[in-house]
Amino acid sequence: MTTRSDHYPQAHRTWRVACIAAASAAVLLAAGCGEKKDGKVASQTAAKVNKEEITVHQINFVLQQQRGLRPEQADAASKQILERLIDQELAVQKAVDQKMDRDPRVVQQIEAAKREIIARAYVDKIGETASKPTPDEVRKYYDEKPALFKERRVYSLQELAIEAKPEQIDGLRAKLAEAKNINEFVEYLKANEFKFAGNQAVRAAEQLPLASLDNFARMQDGQAVLTPSPTGAQVIVLANSRSQPVTLEQATPAIEQFLLNDRKRKLVEENVKQMRGSAQIEYVGKFAEGAASAPAASSTTSPAPAPTPAPAASGLDASSISKGMGLK
Repeated sequence: MTTRSDHYPQAHRTWRVACIAAASAAVLLAAGCGEKKDGKVASQTAAKVNKEEITVHQINFVLQQQRGLRPEQADAASKQILERLIDQELAVQKAVDQKMDRDPRVVQQIEAAKREIIARAYVDKIGETASKPTPDEVRKYYDEKPALFKERRVYSLQELAIEAKPEQIDGLRAKLAEAKNINEFVEYLKANEFKFAGNQAVRAAEQLPLASLDNFARMQDGQAVLTPSPTGAQVIVLANSRSQPVTLEQATPAIEQFLLNDRKRKLVEENVKQMRGSAQIEYVGKFAEGAASAPAASSTTSPAPAPTPAPAASGLDASSISKGMGLK
């Protein structure tokens, strides 16, 4: 197949590929998932845009990145993707005509995207060697986190963000302990002209920071805690709570995924550590100052999210979890 890219230098072709890869993110938002039912490799032309061709293979590549849509929605999703690929191709052609591929900022972005994709591919390959957790390992994790599973609670919280100086924190903590209820403490704040903002929220156990979950689990209804914050102090009052346990059967898929992700993370970290140990790395200029004491960091990895308990009777689902424990 002869296309316009045959008439451009290699840098132009690389730029075209990178543009298509980058712009695909917008395409994915409206795309679904699906496969060709006949099992044939899709390589035929789907559309021609001036002298360029968009193939079914390109469309299927985008479709394969998606999750969630039913098979019967694949045809409609394919048509939507094709229209966006056409728009994308028109933009690429116009950008090449205007020599935007030679813009230093564009070149830098292309190289950064290329490095990220290649590094991610290597990390994924290392992670594939991680073994799946055994049933005993899943049960052990379940038993070690009662506040997250079998003793799981849903907490109704009242939060106060108070502006205060560091030397005022101890006094605030003492007044909170003396107060009969949160309203009395609020009146004290008003009387002493503290600036504060209040908020109410309902948080399930998995929506709280994992490091603080055991402390919340020990709290009784009506109890309050004060912790320093960058601008003063935060007061959290447990207005009330209700028990909503998660069974081992419900929690197993989430725990398996968490433990597997954690193993992948550790494998990657160990691999990066080994590569650093055998590589010749020399810091230059201002980066040489204190480099020896700086901790090694890997931009190709991220902490594994904590497991999300399976939906309980309340209808809790992943989309309702907005913070805490690395959940999305």
